[in-house]
Amino acid sequence: MTEPFPHPGTPTTAVPAPAGGGDRPPPARFAYDVHTWKEIAHLLANLPVSLVGFVYTVTMLFTGVGLTVTVVGFPLLALGLTGSRVLGRLERARARKLLGVRVEEPSRLPLLRGSGGFWPQLWMAVKDPVGWRTVLYELIRLPWGVLTFAVTLTGLFVLWPVLPFVVRGLANADRAMVRGLLSPSDELERRIAELESDRGVVVDTAAADLRRIERDLHDGAQARLVNLAMGLGLAKEKLLEDPDAAASMVEEAHGEVKLALQELRDLARGIHPAVLTDRGLDAALSSVSSRCTVPVKVTVDLDERPAAAIEGIAYFTVSELLQNVSKHSRARSAAVDVWRSDSRLFIQVWDDGRGGASLDRGTGMRGLADRLGAVDGMFVVESPEGGPTTVTAELPWRDRSLDPAGDSPGAGRASVRGRR
Repeated sequence: MTEPFPHPGTPTTAVPAPAGGGDRPPPARFAYDVHTWKEIAHLLANLPVSLVGFVYTVTMLFTGVGLTVTVVGFPLLALGLTGSRVLGRLERARARKLLGVRVEEPSRLPLLRGSGGFWPQLWMAVKDPVGWRTVLYELIRLPWGVLTFAVTLTGLFVLWPVLPFVVRGLANADRAMVRGLLSPSDELERRIAELESDRGVVVDTAAADLRRIERDLHDGAQARLVNLAMGLGLAKEKLLEDPDAAASMVEEAHGEVKLALQELRDLARGIHPAVLTDRGLDAALSSVSSRCTVPVKVTVDLDERPAAAIEGIAYFTVSELLQNVSKHSRARSAAVDVWRSDSRLFIQVWDDGRGGASLDRGTGMRGLADRLGAVDGMFVVESPEGGPTTVTAELPWRDRSLDPAGDSPGAGRASVRGRR
């Protein structure tokens, strides 16, 4: 089986793109080398490129901002800022090719997966910091493009001996503008966008759980208790005139009480099982695995308990995955492994069934992935046709909202043990 995470001891080396000196060409010389010619080409192209960007940006601003008093203004502005992102991507590519500036691409605007609908997504696009920084870049580029084009073109005929030094100075100013205005959003901006996206998932999940509890109470225990009250009322009326019938009705009501109590226990277990609160994940997962239709081996390797919210998410994740094993996998055996690596909690559910599980098939797996993503978790499904299926979930040991200093997703992944 292919492991979703490396074995302990696997060397992992992260080499970030240099922010400064690593993407600088060699010092300028009187000789015209390939770097100088690339810089000359970049500076001469500044005028036509900046003219196109300036015209687009001014048109977009006047149209979008001018029509914000109407219903189409903000959508046009959001669309225009999306186009500005495209211009920024093209400018980064040009700077990377001709100036050697290595700037990472900004992350895409997240899609709001909650019930906010069109307007929250529109508002996120309108206040996109990447788009607005690109707008500022395009506005200041036209006068700069005129200057660099004129100086470079004139220098080719007048300043030939010292032109490499002049070009290097102008190109370095271009590099600074690209790094300053077209670089990715900082981590705080990324984090805010992710949290805005995940907030909708949390709200939707809570609302769905409340609707499920209400439906289960209405259709299950409440209906049985209503029938029980009616049955006991009839038994009371027949108590004197027909004691045998009354006794039979009381006996039937007693059975209804047992069923109602069992449904209430099941409902309480679905909200938060008492065994999880009292004894932790080991006992709770052993309990839920005993209800699976295939034999399940449970291994929990934890020397302490994670945060209560994370513990609950881990329990319900395993519970739903084992339900999928029972209903869909046609497996003969399954296994659940839970362990900790640094400040992350890992869960791995394996079965030897027919495979073919995917996040794109049905809403169950996708819902689990969304729930884990809302708390900085990860969800990986490996399920080739014919099996086996391995689902690995990763959660922060502590709830990020309560512990802002917690590790980022994937922290400690190099020390994660391959379980199967």
